[in-house]
Amino acid sequence: MNPVLLLAQLGWMYLGYAIPLIVVISLVYAATRHEDLRAIGRHAFGCAMWIIGLMVVVGLIMAVVSAWL
Repeated sequence: MNPVLLLAQLGWMYLGYAIPLIVVISLVYAATRHEDLRAIGRHAFGCAMWIIGLMVVVGLIMAVVSAWL
């Protein structure tokens, strides 16, 4: 089987869309809260980790439910 086709079936191609969205959302959210660049960077990193963690948890729940069905 073609490895590119296998990756597309697994949904890893969507990661290319998720990464820029996570970066932009976390930076805009942090910039609305702070004015100092260091504080924006720290808050954006923390916000990005929360978003990634939530996406992982939801993805795992969806994988378990789909395997159970």
